[in-house]
Amino acid sequence: MTDAAAALEPYDVVLLGSFGGPEATDEVMPFLRRVTAGRNVPDERLAVVAEHYLARGGRSPINDLNRALLERLRAELARRGLDVPVVWGNRNSEPYFADAVQEALDLGATRVVTLLTSAYSCYSSCRQYREDLAAAVDEVGPAADGLVVDKVRPYAVHPGLGTAWRRALLAAMADLPDRDRARVLYVTHSVPEAMDDTSGPGDGEGNLYADQHVRLARRLTDEVNEALGLAVTGELVFCSRSGPPNQPWLEPDVNDRIEELAADDPTGPVVVVPIGFVSDHMEVVHDLDTEAAETAERVGVPFVRVATPDTDDVFVEGLVDLLLERAAEARGEVVVPETWLPGDVRPSVCAPGCCPNLRAAKPALCGSD
Repeated sequence: MTDAAAALEPYDVVLLGSFGGPEATDEVMPFLRRVTAGRNVPDERLAVVAEHYLARGGRSPINDLNRALLERLRAELARRGLDVPVVWGNRNSEPYFADAVQEALDLGATRVVTLLTSAYSCYSSCRQYREDLAAAVDEVGPAADGLVVDKVRPYAVHPGLGTAWRRALLAAMADLPDRDRARVLYVTHSVPEAMDDTSGPGDGEGNLYADQHVRLARRLTDEVNEALGLAVTGELVFCSRSGPPNQPWLEPDVNDRIEELAADDPTGPVVVVPIGFVSDHMEVVHDLDTEAAETAERVGVPFVRVATPDTDDVFVEGLVDLLLERAAEARGEVVVPETWLPGDVRPSVCAPGCCPNLRAAKPALCGSD
């Protein structure tokens, strides 16, 4: 076996894990019920959200985007001489995590490394996936006894992601009229304040979810200013709030902030950078490309939405670098994690109490608790 072929040992299968989405009109409501299970969200509310999908034929973009990423990952692994199969599983739609676990077993897997399409640290973007993996192994049953499932670390700070965002932001800003007056809004999915407050290691100060985004936004703003000789400002805003009105969620909403910026300067462009998302799924194409763009048009400000990393070469290469890093850790080698940002770097094995489930205690894989 060549050195390249052995670089992913002890892993014999890579599992690409994602959120999932409906692909036909009759899948929309069942999908939304799975997403909101245990939260007592009435069907009347879900029907409102369902219209976002039904307006697009009932098909979310996310599964097609994952298929494209799956092929790019396989191609990049092959380019490096890494002969390892890649399977795909979702939290909320076919193929489910249990399907992916069974496929890995059918391929003869004994140890699997999971790569999530979620880069950040909080319950919904990390631990909930770990719970889903535990439930999937349990669902498969005795056939999965002895199967080891690991994952790469949260990669919000990794240079592969940061460099891809830098390239996309510079491309959007390069030929932008009045770019010296641009206001840059870095957008991510809002979460309940309590979830952000408890994000990060169990013995830490919390708020790691917001902190990771702020650090990335600050670095990207500095990069674009230096590269283009500008002095634009950037700030973190949120989209896709879905909780009850009496539950505090992270703010400000991107639409509210666009209105405020228009009042300050009605002609300075607003540049929206969806750093919370690695591809153009529903929160991007509806919440930003549709709703935020309509808000900008209504208040008369120029609006630009920056492209997501998706299958950008540097992003995909960074994901494979993360797989190699995790494999080296699993072999007991000393690894210095690559980072593009100052501050906290999360480990691959989550600490006890990290990003807890605030509703119920559930088993989770890929952690020390």
